Amino acid sequence: MPSSPIRRLVPYAEEAKKKGRKVYHLNIGQPDILTPEVAREAVKNMSEKVIEYSHSAGNESYRRKLATFYQGIGINVDHTEMLVTTGGSEAITFALMSTVNPGEEVIVPEPFYANYNGFSVAAGVKVVPITSDIESGFALPPIEDFEKVITPLTRGIIICNPNNPTGYLYSQEELQMLGEIVKKHDLYLYSDEVYREFCYDGEKHFSAMNLEGLDEHVIMFDSVSKRYSMCGVRVGSLISKNKEVISTALKFAQARLSPPSYGQVAGEAALETPSSYFEEVYAEYIERRDFMVEALNKMPGVLCPTPKGAFYTVVHLPVDDADKFSQWILSDFEYNKQTVMMAPASGFYSTPGLGLQEVRIAYVLKKEDLAHAMETLAEALKAYPGRTN
Repeated sequence: MPSSPIRRLVPYAEEAKKKGRKVYHLNIGQPDILTPEVAREAVKNMSEKVIEYSHSAGNESYRRKLATFYQGIGINVDHTEMLVTTGGSEAITFALMSTVNPGEEVIVPEPFYANYNGFSVAAGVKVVPITSDIESGFALPPIEDFEKVITPLTRGIIICNPNNPTGYLYSQEELQMLGEIVKKHDLYLYSDEVYREFCYDGEKHFSAMNLEGLDEHVIMFDSVSKRYSMCGVRVGSLISKNKEVISTALKFAQARLSPPSYGQVAGEAALETPSSYFEEVYAEYIERRDFMVEALNKMPGVLCPTPKGAFYTVVHLPVDDADKFSQWILSDFEYNKQTVMMAPASGFYSTPGLGLQEVRIAYVLKKEDLAHAMETLAEALKAYPGRTN
């Protein structure tokens, strides 16, 4: 199994804290936004005296309510076309193990969510990367690039929309082009849509579930983690109109018995979250994004595209090696007794040698903390021995 680039530097952060330094965590998508009160109260007020296993597919009451939620945003599914999973992570694992045999391949635009590598390794699946670049803001690579790497072993294409780690939002037109390839070569389209609510500048999210003629091909992943700032409850979902996929994935779900009971209670209640919550969260992330992008691009030698969605961006830094720099800033540097933790972007690429001057930054902290973090990063870049022009 590959180690996580998001968590690999944790020992250095812990050591920095022992030295009395405040560490600003920009390495991980853990929002500081409050979890909706309605979800917290539902868990607090549970009356059950025995916490039982749920159905392996998840509580039917939750699945029915979830189906109503999706129908409300234009995704026409019912409760039999989904499984509740232990986070979006398990949904991805179940999907790969249900549809791809060991030794077969999936295509993924890179940089991509690093754990796709781990899930693929666990399932015996080979990841075939298609590279996007920072100059285009990490737009979908040309369709011809996908065609070039499709082989008899190719089983599908994984996308994350909006994208983690780049913040890029794929348009309806880009998804339709992918849909044509999927249809032409009889592939699966695995669509990770956990950041659906976080689309900025008037841009709208288009779900792969709404691609015409692809009901048998599309498998969607979702999660409560980011939408409701409930990362720790570990509840996600696998959704597809392909009944064979759902019935096969259910066998894996039965093997692990059931998804978390408390998490499902929180997830079901969270569906009652008022729209005012999302309006406040949206405005908060826009403010954080704009502040951070401006601060980064003011630093000499730094290039930061403006993300259209999610709450991440991949940033080019004027350093010889972003892995070394990300470790150095934790172990050897401090500014006003503070430092910054970032995720080196090399771990989000599958192609060796790419991302060596890039980091992923998550703007999940309040603006005041982001200001301190950006000031610290600017000073660190001035002091780093391996700085480049």
